[in-house]
This record gives sequence, C-alpha cells and structure tokens, in this order.
Amino acid sequence: MPRNGEPMTAPAAPEFLFDFGSPNCFLVHRALPALEARTGVRFRYAPILLGGVFKATGNRSPMEKEAGCEAKLAYLALENRRFIDRHGIADFRRNPHFPVNTLGLMRGAVAARRMGVYELYVEEMFRAMWTEGLNMADPEVLAGRLAVAGLDAPALIAAAQDPEVKAELVAETEAAVARGTFGAPTIFVGEEIFFGKDSLGLVEEAIVAATAA
Repeated sequence: MPRNGEPMTAPAAPEFLFDFGSPNCFLVHRALPALEARTGVRFRYAPILLGGVFKATGNRSPMEKEAGCEAKLAYLALENRRFIDRHGIADFRRNPHFPVNTLGLMRGAVAARRMGVYELYVEEMFRAMWTEGLNMADPEVLAGRLAVAGLDAPALIAAAQDPEVKAELVAETEAAVARGTFGAPTIFVGEEIFFGKDSLGLVEEAIVAATAA
C-alpha cells in the first residue's frame, strides 16, 4: 500500500507506477503488502496517466491488441485467475463499465497526495473500481464514493482541477515514459524496470539483491 506521497524524484524505495483503470494494477496493489512483509521494503506509489503513456509510446491495451484472438483472450483470463489464486485475492470483480476514463481519478490522486490523504484515497478508489464495479468517471458517483470513504469530496474534486495538479500528473507521466515505461503496472527497483503483474517474482529478487548489496 502507498506509504508516502513524495515526488517521483525521491530516492530509495521501489516505485509502483499505476493507473486506477488497469485491473492488473489493482491485482498488484493487493499482492504488494505480502511482498513488503517478506522483504521489509515499502513501495512508493506513483500515479501516471495510462492513456498518456499509450499515446506517447504507441502502445495499446491488451484488450485492443488481442481483440479477435479468442485463444489469447482466454489465456489472459486464465493468467489472471492463476495470479488471483496464487496471491489469495478475494475481492477482485470485473468492472461492468470497463474501460473507465480515469483522468479525474488520477488527478485526484495527485491532489490527495498534496492533501495528506493519499493512502486512503488510493485504497478506496481501487476498491471502488475493482471490488464495487462503480463507474468512477461519473462525477456524481465519484463525489458520493469519496464521501463514503470519509474524504472531503468537494475539496478533492476542486483540487484535482488545479492547474498545478494537472501539470504534476503530466510531468510524472512524461518522466515515467522517459524512463522506459510503456504501460502499467510498472515497477522500478532503482533504475531497473519491471512490467506486468507476473514480474513480481523478479521484482522481489531484485529487491533482495539490492538489500544484500
């Protein structure tokens, strides 16, 4: 789970680059606490705009790339089930509104980081998207769900429209692309990049090696 809201230039902690719109980001979010417990590290969560990454890199979502290949889509579903079972994730549900435009949510993450409620915001927005299946692109749904979480919905929604907040999300996304990011979930251990939920084993090995060094 997120432990702080420092800018992406902060040193040391492994970084988890995420967008709430990615189900695989949710699954990694659920798997990270056990990895943290085993390794003694704490990940720093870094919000990025996945649509911006795709546009900058020419990448597309798996559902777009694999459309029409039923065997590959079936395998991706099997891969998800294996990951869920391996990590004991009990609360994942497909969002019936997928794909959801998460621009407002990701700007909100930057705002929440500035307001000191980042960890709660990240957990509640992931839960709203991938456990409750809400349409978080709907402003009324977003406001209601923030209130349910005990967050100051008017303040967060207003802060998400601040030009500095918008620019910060763009800057973090551009910095991620400059480091080699082409999708999410992406994890950096130092400057070593790992992509996708199934790279967590390699991530753990890299953390152990870095700690030993």
